[in-house]
Amino acid sequence: MAELFSSYSSEFFEGFKFTLYASFLALIFSLLIGTLMAILQLSHNSVIRNLAKAYVAFFRNIPLLIIVMFFYVVAPMYFYSFDGFQAGTIGLTIYTSAFIAETVRSGIQTVPKGQMEAGLSSGFSYAETMRYIVLPQAFKIVVPPLGNQFINLIKNSSILAMVAGLDLMYQGDLIASTTFNTFGTYIIVGLFYLILTLPLSYLMNYLDKHWASV
Repeated sequence: MAELFSSYSSEFFEGFKFTLYASFLALIFSLLIGTLMAILQLSHNSVIRNLAKAYVAFFRNIPLLIIVMFFYVVAPMYFYSFDGFQAGTIGLTIYTSAFIAETVRSGIQTVPKGQMEAGLSSGFSYAETMRYIVLPQAFKIVVPPLGNQFINLIKNSSILAMVAGLDLMYQGDLIASTTFNTFGTYIIVGLFYLILTLPLSYLMNYLDKHWASV
């Protein structure tokens, strides 16, 4: 296995770089979109609220692969051609944002309503109260489930291999098909994923314990 890694280290690290990049982009944008959808689901405007709920329900209940293939296969036929990396990252972002929306929404609803009322009575707007008072408390509450979503996102990034997204799994498939050493190849690929997920898991556990004591 050491010889395999030595011979194909550049390919493994190239795949690792694309996996890290896709995961980072999807994490940032899914958190932003998911938080927005969480807030909109609690809107007093029934149209906005129902549209946000429809978004979350739709993307939570269809396979990630279908979303990715839509951007990779269907989108080029009608409006824009995405490469495998772009299609995979966009699909991963949209899919994960729906789960983050539900997580953040539950956190917002856990914050006592008096916090919102106190912010509004102090002269803050609804958006300012949500941003400076409610959301910070909500995120502290949902650290563990939010961390699980981030870890799932990293593991789900392997979907890029289905659309030639140049990620770690894609490079692993190429190496395995070239060397026929599937055991060693996928062990190495798995270790690379652990390099990403284990530190994130420890970080989320640390934040959960730290904020619980504050």
